[in-house]
Order: sequence, then structure tokens, then C-alpha cells
Amino acid sequence: MNKIIPIFIVFSTFILANINTIVSIVPEATFVKAIGKDKVDVTVMVSPGSSPHTYEPKPSQMKAVAKAQLYFAIGVEFEKTWLPRFKDLNPKMKVIDLSQGIRKIPMAAHHHEEEHHEESGLDPHIWTVPENVAIIAQHIFNALASEDPQNSAYYKANLDTFLAKVKETDARIKNYLAPLPKGTTFMVFHPSWGYFAKAYGLKQLPIEIEGKNPKPRELIAVIKAAQKAHVRAIFTQPEFSDASAKIIADELHIPVIKVSPLAADWSENLIRIAKAIAGVE
Repeated sequence: MNKIIPIFIVFSTFILANINTIVSIVPEATFVKAIGKDKVDVTVMVSPGSSPHTYEPKPSQMKAVAKAQLYFAIGVEFEKTWLPRFKDLNPKMKVIDLSQGIRKIPMAAHHHEEEHHEESGLDPHIWTVPENVAIIAQHIFNALASEDPQNSAYYKANLDTFLAKVKETDARIKNYLAPLPKGTTFMVFHPSWGYFAKAYGLKQLPIEIEGKNPKPRELIAVIKAAQKAHVRAIFTQPEFSDASAKIIADELHIPVIKVSPLAADWSENLIRIAKAIAGVE
């Protein structure tokens, strides 16, 4: 009997082991945890306050990659350099492309003194609108159910609950934005909210010019554009300087609101933006 117990313990530990997953950014961790709950372990590459444009993994994160079963890629910049290295480190790890089936849009960039935008690559911030979050969630479910088919019904129930929240989030955003005229403009430092703007008939007006704070002459042009568009608020991110935004806000007597697309609570984050654009307390 004594010989059987250790074997049973080892067998049970193997059966009950969680799926080791890696995600690039915090919102993905929220999505994976919503569907996998207590059956997944999640390691996040880009910690809050860091930028996915310039991020480099820590040694402890490389150790997590070495034992991971799934990597949920979402298309942020550092993945281009690091995903091949992660695969070299752990060839057995499956990489799931969460952007599959999502039509990417051009990244907006303020074009100096003109009041239009130019294309500068595709916008990676696909998770900033409920419609895309639903697609991302489906990909996560498919990957978890494939990796752990015994618990597919568990993951499906969690997916259904999560998709109901996605639908509710979309409805709340539409409710707050309904009174606004189509094409209402909101101002951002870094143009992270293109999918949000497109989905709800809005326009984002970026402050940064070619990834940098505008020069004094350019700043005057940005202020004029904001005045003409009757901008009610400026959104900045903790990952970027808000010096220019504060100057513009003081000139226009509007608030500067710090909000990151990398926030964990994606739903409340999007609702908060909608309320600010609509001028709702």
C-alpha cells in the first residue's frame, strides 16, 4: 500500500497541474484568467508602467518561458524581436496569435501643422474595443480547450460569462456616447485608441509628432486643431510624458486624464474613456 501512495500523488499532481501561459501585456492576463481561472498560471512580460515598444524580458521571465506551454502573442512591438528567441529557448511552446481574424487599421500620427493624419504602420492596440476582445477571448478558449480537453466545458462556461461582460461593456459605452454627434474628437498624446474611435464613430487627435513632443510652433497648431474640434479632455498614458498635454489643457481649460491601454481592468478603462469623452461624471 505504501508503494502505491507516492505513485498516486505523482499522478494526481500531473493531472491537476495548471497550464503555464505567457502573455505580452497585462490586459491579456485579464482575458486569460477570465477564461482559464484557477486552471492557468499566467506570466506577464510587460509590467505596468513599462512600454511594449522598448521592453526587454528579465531573467526570471525567461525561466517562465522555458517551461511555458502556451504563449499568447498580440502583435506588440517587442514580440517581433523576442518571440523567435522564446521559441529557440522553448521549441515545444505553442504560440497563439490573438490578432488572427482582426482587421488592423493604420496607426494615426499628427501630421505637423495640417489637421489630418498620416499612416505610419498598423495599430497594434487591438484590445481597446469590445468587438476585438470577443475575438481574442475565442482564440484563448480554443487554445486552452485544445491544450486541456478534459476541462473544455469549464473553459466554455467561463468564455460565455466573459463574452456577456464584453457585450455589456459595449452597450454601456454606446449609451454614454449616444448623445454625441458622429465624428466627435478626443485628444490623446500617443494614438493608442484608434480602434475605439473607429468602433464608436469618434476621432482621436494625437499630440505627439513622429513619436515626440511637439515643438512650440507645432504645439500652437495642435491647440488650434483642438479648439476647432471642441475637445473636452486629453488622455495621456503613464508610459509617456504629459508635459505637452498639460500646456494644451491649461490653454483650453480642459482636464488631463491619465489612462493606459495596458490597464488590467479593460472594461472599466474603456467605460471611463467613454464617460470622459461624453463629459459625464
